[in-house]
Amino acid sequence: MASEKKSGKTSSKGGKSNEEIFAGFQTLRNEQRMMANKLSEMEMELNEHKIVIDTLKNVDPKRKCYRMIGGVLCERTVEDVMPTLVTNKEQLIKVIEALNDQLTKKGIEINEYKEKHNIRIRGQDDLQHPEEESKEAKRNAIVVNPIEV
Repeated sequence: MASEKKSGKTSSKGGKSNEEIFAGFQTLRNEQRMMANKLSEMEMELNEHKIVIDTLKNVDPKRKCYRMIGGVLCERTVEDVMPTLVTNKEQLIKVIEALNDQLTKKGIEINEYKEKHNIRIRGQDDLQHPEEESKEAKRNAIVVNPIEV
């Protein structure tokens, strides 16, 4: 196996070497990880917006409040800040939905890539074999004693 890595032998599928296939897989996984991290950040920001909006609902609209804009703390009134917070919250919800869709598509793309190039991940193989065996058993209509399974 070490000699395959050094020589860069190409697999029978598509003419790509094992290293190129693995690099493509890693790239897809890294993209998925980055999307998940961004999604997490956006959800935390949305949660912060909700907390601030809920807090400011019960405050006098003429009261002073401070808002961070680009790293600069600005003095405003509650009535000036609330519409912006609500708009930002609505936009964050839309962005989070779009990121969820992209993350789902990326997961599907990764699974297709794994199937296309016959990639197996250690640890997951052990969990998938019993499922595959049970699917084969159902297709072949073999009755198995539940105690044996």
